Amino acid sequence: MESNTHPTTGATPHHTHQTPDALRAFGMTMTSIKVYGALCVVALLAVAAAAGSGHTVNTFMWVRAALLPVIALLIHRMATAASRGSRRAFERVGTLAVIMPIAIIGVDLIPGVCPPWYAAMQTVCMAPVVCLAFITRGSALRAAFPKAR
Repeated sequence: MESNTHPTTGATPHHTHQTPDALRAFGMTMTSIKVYGALCVVALLAVAAAAGSGHTVNTFMWVRAALLPVIALLIHRMATAASRGSRRAFERVGTLAVIMPIAIIGVDLIPGVCPPWYAAMQTVCMAPVVCLAFITRGSALRAAFPKAR
């Protein structure tokens, strides 16, 4: 279990995840995740509006539209842990940021899974996640979480 306690000697240890560049990168990370979450909520509302107006909305669309905002909350929680120094959380955020756009967009491209408007909306939702993938692989956060040798 990780601890965020500091020594009681009065000295404040310098953590590489707290450098100005890393803090700025974590700020961009949190912004990307919040934008992703907001877009997912808009997508859920769009599915509800489509269903309410009599358009066909399948179970796949409902399930994904409901799950993705929840996933945004979980990623936000992991990113918060990473900003506090959790290497494991940082690695998870980085991995999800690469896998999610490929999986989401890839499934949407399967003919008949969802209508084109929904696939387009999901692609827009993935834009901040793609940004997140670049941020987590940027020099500031790579320096904050160097690979163990």
